[in-house]
Amino acid sequence: MSSETVLPQPTVDPRLRDALNTVQDPELQRPLLDLGMVQRAVLEADGTATVGVLLTISGCPLRSTIEADLESALMQVDGVHRVTVELGVMTPEQRQELKQRLGHTRSIPFADPDSLTRVHAVASGKGGVGKSSVTANIAAALAARGRQVGVVDADIHGFSIPGLFGIQRGPTKVDEMILPAVVEVPGNARRDNGTPGCVKVISIGMFTDPATPVVWRGPLLDRAIEQFLADVHFGDLDHLLLDLPPGTGDVAISVAQKLPHSKVLVVSTPQQAATGIAERAGTLAAMTEQSVAGVVENMAAMVMPDGSSLELFGSGGGQQIAESLTERMGYPVPMLGSIPLDVALRQAGDAGAPVVWSEPDSPAAVALREIAEQIDGPRGLAGMSLGVTPR
Repeated sequence: MSSETVLPQPTVDPRLRDALNTVQDPELQRPLLDLGMVQRAVLEADGTATVGVLLTISGCPLRSTIEADLESALMQVDGVHRVTVELGVMTPEQRQELKQRLGHTRSIPFADPDSLTRVHAVASGKGGVGKSSVTANIAAALAARGRQVGVVDADIHGFSIPGLFGIQRGPTKVDEMILPAVVEVPGNARRDNGTPGCVKVISIGMFTDPATPVVWRGPLLDRAIEQFLADVHFGDLDHLLLDLPPGTGDVAISVAQKLPHSKVLVVSTPQQAATGIAERAGTLAAMTEQSVAGVVENMAAMVMPDGSSLELFGSGGGQQIAESLTERMGYPVPMLGSIPLDVALRQAGDAGAPVVWSEPDSPAAVALREIAEQIDGPRGLAGMSLGVTPR
C-alpha cells in the first residue's frame, strides 16, 4: 500500500458530527472520526442514529466501551431517539493507514533530542524501597494535573506496576503495533484543572501469568525494553516514567543507551545502610551520560496518632544521598521530597488505586504530589529553544 493511499471519507450526517467528535478510542485517546474508524453515521427520519464503526482488531476488548460512549454522545443530539452501532473490523490496508495517521514507526520517539516528552528513569540501589509505588503515584499525580503520562514497567523480573494501577487486561496488538493499557484519572482526583489526564501502561506482566517467573537473561531483556519503547504506541506524552529494576544491571544500562536524554530519579529509604547502595544507581548516570533529576526518600518518619513521629528506618539518608551525588556529579542534585510511612499508601497499592487518587489528603499522597510538581513543567514548547535568532 503506497503512502499516498488514504481511507475513503466517511458519510457523516452534519447533525451528528459534533457529537461524534467527542467520542474517542479508549486506547488511542483520539476521536474515532480522526482515526478513520467511522464508516458512516446517518440520522433516519424516525430519529434512529446509525453509526458504522471499524474496530482495529476482531474481538477488541473495549468494543462495549466504544458502543456505550457512542450511544451516550449521540443521544444528546436533538432529534435522536435511538442509536444503533454497527461494528466491523479494519482490513490490513486500513490498519496500515491508521498507523500512518498515528505517525507510528518502529523507532523510539523519546530518543529524539527534539522530543517534548520529559523522560525519567526511576532507579534504586536495592529492592524493597518502594520504588514501584513511587513511580506509579508520581505518574498518577502528574495525570491528575492534566498531563498525558506513560509508564514502562522495565522491572521485567519483578513487575508490579499493573497491580498498582488495578490493570486486569492485556494490551491490544494491531499488527506489530502494541496499544498500552489506559488508566483514566477519576473525576474527583482532578485537583489542578478539569483536563482529563491519563496514564498509559505497558508491562511484561500483561503478557504472562503473574505466578510464572520470567527467566530471561541480558539479550532478551534488552529486546523487551526495545519493544516497549519502539513498538508500543504511547502517542503524544508529556511525561514517560520507567520503573527500573533495582541495581545497575543490564536493564538500567539498556535504558540509558536507548534514552540518552533521560533523567534519573533515585529512590531510597532513610537508613544510613541504604545510602551507599542508592548512590550507585545515581552514579551510573555519570557513566551513561544521563543526569540525575533528584532524590526521593521513601518510608520516612511515620506520624503517630498522638502527633509524634516514629523514625522506623532512621532519618537523613535521602539528604545525604543528594549531597553526595551533588559532589560526584558536579551539579546540584536536589532532595525532591520525603514520603512518610503511611498505611494508606500500602492499602491503596493493594487495592490497585494510587493513593494520590484514592486518599489525596493522606500524608504520603501530599508528599508524592509535591514531588510530581517539581518534576513537572510547562507543556509543549514553553521554555524550549526554537533554534531561531531574531534579526
